[in-house]
Amino acid sequence: MFRAVLDANVYVSAYVRPEGPPGQIVDRLLRDAAFEVVLSTGIVDEVLQALAYPKILKSARTKVEPDLWFEDIIVLAEFVTDNEIGAVSKDPDDDKYIAAAIEGRASFVVSGDPDLLDIKEHQGVRIVNPR
Repeated sequence: MFRAVLDANVYVSAYVRPEGPPGQIVDRLLRDAAFEVVLSTGIVDEVLQALAYPKILKSARTKVEPDLWFEDIIVLAEFVTDNEIGAVSKDPDDDKYIAAAIEGRASFVVSGDPDLLDIKEHQGVRIVNPR
């Protein structure tokens, strides 16, 4: 079974629009255990902060509280420490996803972020779009 790190934008998109590609990815994780997800504290903090934005809460198609929704994912995740890997992405805040993937021996980082997608691959970790 492969491992993956999902970017905050994937979680937020899955929460807002569960029928879209990010929602389908999260559904495969929750319902089918199709892959193992890797998280770090830094990723969890970013996701919870993003899920709490009023714009996100207003546009969500689900009525489940976002922190409860994300809790199901946290329970299934393998946690790794927040490690520094140096500047890999144009946006230094994105490096935590690559660092978590390396630490957690994940094959993929799934993201819609152009700064991450431009990297394509780093130390054996492929950065792919949710589609």
